[in-house]
Amino acid sequence: MKSSHPLAALSLAAFLLGAGVPAAAGDGHDHGDAAPAVAGTALPRFAAVSETFELVGVLDGKQVTLYLDRFADNAPVRGAKIELEIAGAKFSAQVHGDDAYEVVLKEAPKPGVLPITATVTAGTEVDLLAGELDLHEAPHAEEAVHEHSWKEVAGWAIGGLAALAVLVLGGRRVMAARQPQTGGAA
Repeated sequence: MKSSHPLAALSLAAFLLGAGVPAAAGDGHDHGDAAPAVAGTALPRFAAVSETFELVGVLDGKQVTLYLDRFADNAPVRGAKIELEIAGAKFSAQVHGDDAYEVVLKEAPKPGVLPITATVTAGTEVDLLAGELDLHEAPHAEEAVHEHSWKEVAGWAIGGLAALAVLVLGGRRVMAARQPQTGGAA
């Protein structure tokens, strides 16, 4: 009587290997567009905090956009006067929209860590805030990410099935050699 264990093992291996491969929907059977990938890099930013205020600055080239909030309730501070000192150069921020301020630098800062000091005057409150802007060189865009093609995945799958078949057949021969032989001389 022949055993069907090797066939069952091969079927199970094929099923398990196929379970890791994503299914592809045909035309009209997908669930809409995938979530859009984030393009570009995040802009460098700094934060300076005191017991009264929180100041966040976002650098975009030569432009620094500042957001000033109260520390206690995160409410935006409007109509404040902000004097900014970046790496020894002094700037006066201008109101930009309802909840933001803006400083335009003479030139874009070079990579490195820049000390930032802000003097904030809001009504009768005056506060000094300090922070750092850590700038790094732009990453190299020419570094490509390795993507696996279907041929590469198929090659690994076929190789795995072949190795499994060798193991099953070898195990079957070992098991057959261990079984006592019946019949014989009387």
